[in-house]
Amino acid sequence: MGKRTAADKGIVKGAPSGFVISLAVHAAAILLAGLLVVFNVTQKEEKKFVPPKPVDRPKMKLKKPMVKVKKSAQPKSTSRIVTKVQKASMPDIQLPEMNGMGGGFGDGVAGGFDIMPDLEEISVLGSSQSIGNDLEGTFYDFNRRRNGSTYGMNTDVFISELAAFVASGWKTSKLSRYYKSPKKLYTTTIAVPPMPSPLAPSAFGEPDNMDFCWMVHYRGKLVHKDGIKFRFVGNGDDIIVVAINGKTVMNGSRGWDRDTSRWVDCAPWLPSSADNRKWIKCHDYAAVSDLIVLEPGVPVNIDVMFAEVPGGQFNAFLCVMEEGVEYENNSKAEPILPLFKTAELPRALQDKIFRGMPKDEVSVTGGPIFNDYESSSPESTPNTEPVQDSEGPKPAEQGSSALRTWVSKDGKTLEAEFMTAMGDNVVLKTARGKQLKIPLSDLSEEDNKFVKLATPPRFKLDLGKKIRQKRLKYGADAIGINEYTFTAKVKQESSGKYPYPLTVEYYAIGSELAGNKFILLDKAESVFVPSELENGTAHEFSGRTFDMLDYNVYEMRRGDKYAGFLILVKDQRGEVIAHRSSPTWLYKNMDNLKKLPVGSFMDKTCTRVWPTPLRSGH
Repeated sequence: MGKRTAADKGIVKGAPSGFVISLAVHAAAILLAGLLVVFNVTQKEEKKFVPPKPVDRPKMKLKKPMVKVKKSAQPKSTSRIVTKVQKASMPDIQLPEMNGMGGGFGDGVAGGFDIMPDLEEISVLGSSQSIGNDLEGTFYDFNRRRNGSTYGMNTDVFISELAAFVASGWKTSKLSRYYKSPKKLYTTTIAVPPMPSPLAPSAFGEPDNMDFCWMVHYRGKLVHKDGIKFRFVGNGDDIIVVAINGKTVMNGSRGWDRDTSRWVDCAPWLPSSADNRKWIKCHDYAAVSDLIVLEPGVPVNIDVMFAEVPGGQFNAFLCVMEEGVEYENNSKAEPILPLFKTAELPRALQDKIFRGMPKDEVSVTGGPIFNDYESSSPESTPNTEPVQDSEGPKPAEQGSSALRTWVSKDGKTLEAEFMTAMGDNVVLKTARGKQLKIPLSDLSEEDNKFVKLATPPRFKLDLGKKIRQKRLKYGADAIGINEYTFTAKVKQESSGKYPYPLTVEYYAIGSELAGNKFILLDKAESVFVPSELENGTAHEFSGRTFDMLDYNVYEMRRGDKYAGFLILVKDQRGEVIAHRSSPTWLYKNMDNLKKLPVGSFMDKTCTRVWPTPLRSGH
């Protein structure tokens, strides 16, 4: 360092007297300001977050599938895919956020079962509502560009585009040039029975879509609470492919055999099971996937693609064959395997699948459930035994057959049975059998109301039907669709004012086009007061609007037709004061009928039964 000059020394010398004092004053001011800020901040009341009270939700116990386990059964020596995330062959899985799942797999209540889909809108392709542990389905039309304009597609190009999609690792960006329906469907199973191919696009809100060169892609997570070793068994008409973590584990496309590989080019895959294409399931030999191993609670990615190539009839389904489990055989000595599912299937969906599948080829109940939480027990196995017709319980007769206490205006009482009303008088019968005629004006207000309720006016009952016919293109044929809306009409025929509310219920039923079962098409109720209606007018109300189909599949007619109705009119006491029943067995068994949800199949006792399945042997 150089030597300081005289000028330098002068500056240093003057510092302690002015500069240091200035620094001290400024420091004190800054300290005071800081204390004021700290004081103001600390005095401000903090907003405290109060978490909501935890909800105590009961857990449901899982009922084991009713299957026989062969103790000595040993898995065959075979190649397999092991879905352990620790293996180098299977990449680590990053779980995306899933709506309705709470904190993810295993957290919350039943993986999102707080949000249940509307059972009336469930189709075999899924529901528009997600329950959180389902597969999300997207519909693609290869006959249209992304903007919806028509695109000339042929089957060879279509298959090559599907092959490019699978080869890319199922990247949906490969499909970006083609039309994608904005409507999503969410399914807990892959079980589409044989049906006309236009019904699949229609389920996604695309009823005018061509019936060929379309594809549905389902994507989700596959997990098992306890861990499981299993194989998928299934087929598709025309194409079905399954991938685990992006790798093809099954190609069940129609037309595949050991000598030819028609349509298999969309997903090259060599089967590893000796049971592949050995059993006929749903009118074709079923493919058997590679062995899949799920570790307890460890999810993997699953992709399922099914597609229709030339148009016509279509189906796609997946069953589960668990390692070490022996299944019941059908008459062809083939195992009846349970459907793949990620949740218990509601009875309405079971009916739709059971009805469309050939008898004793798949099971809509039982089997493993691919989720990682406790689930409710499965519903009973389908009862295919014939049910004998019976009249069943009869409703209570009109009026009262018991003694009651009558009270006069001056307070006197009488134990008697109501017989009838005659003008301004009431006829009563005592316990000794003596009949008395008493003016209504001498009885209490409550007794007058009883007589009025017991002697209602006459009503004319009718159920109107509004039918709108529609058709879907189906190759050279068409699918007949009748859109129904029922309207109940109640009109007072006899004179007199009736100032009390009445409840009207109607039940409309249909019958199978191929079978002897009936179906509850619709039911609704309404309340009205007859005296509040204008003279000569009727009380009317309508139910929901729904479709009934009429089509052929495998030379078998399927669908339903209208078969009758029941209308009930009940008073304040809940007693039926008027009814109209066609056929009559609906009224005789109305107690059973009232318990059934819309869409239920039933016999002539109004007892719930399984629908008639598709005929086998095609």
